[in-house]
Formats: sequence, structure tokens, C-alpha cells
Amino acid sequence: MTTLVIIDAANVVGSVPDGWWRDRRGAAERLRDRLAVDGVPGHEGAVEIVLVVEGAARGVESVPGVRVESAAGSGDDRIAELAAEARGRPCLVVTADRELRRRVGEFGAEVAGPRAVRGGS
Repeated sequence: MTTLVIIDAANVVGSVPDGWWRDRRGAAERLRDRLAVDGVPGHEGAVEIVLVVEGAARGVESVPGVRVESAAGSGDDRIAELAAEARGRPCLVVTADRELRRRVGEFGAEVAGPRAVRGGS
């Protein structure tokens, strides 16, 4: 079964102090493009990657291999909704946010920190 991988874009982008705050949308697009090429490093099997963006990064387009969800409100709330919808299938949520990790864990999702998808950045 294909694993749903939900990525908290703001949390992953914000985990590296590389100037992302000057261009939040561009930082989310760079993460999206890297995911489209590299997938989820070290993850065996088929994955469906969903990158959840919020705030200034809303409107980032999907590309082949990465579906982008622009959260209407809180990105954390949208991530929790997606994890709830995924019940019954393997789900991995990538975030360092402790409260979000707890929330998605209630739906049976596994969690990993930003290093799981950051690659060489």
C-alpha cells in the first residue's frame, strides 16, 4: 500500500536558518522541487507526498510527484485533517512541532523530524 507522506512545509523550511524568511514562497518551492526529485530519502516503497503550505507560501503549485495543499487557515489543522483522512493506510507526518506530532499520532500516523526530508540543506 502506498504510504501518505505529509510534510509541514513551514516547519521543515524553518528548521534551517538559510534566509528562508525573506522569501517564504520561494523556500517552499525549493523544498517541493527537491522532494519531486529526491522523494523521501531512506523510505522504501511507494509514497504519495503532500506538502502543506500556509501563510505567505499559499499558492505554491503542485508538480508531478508532490501535491501541494494550501491551508486556508492553520497548516497544523490541515495536516491533522489529512492524517485523520488517512486512517487505515500508512501515513508519515514530517514535522518537529510537538503538539502536531501528538495530534497526528492519535490518528495512527508515524512522525519524523525535518531531517527526514531536508537532504543536504
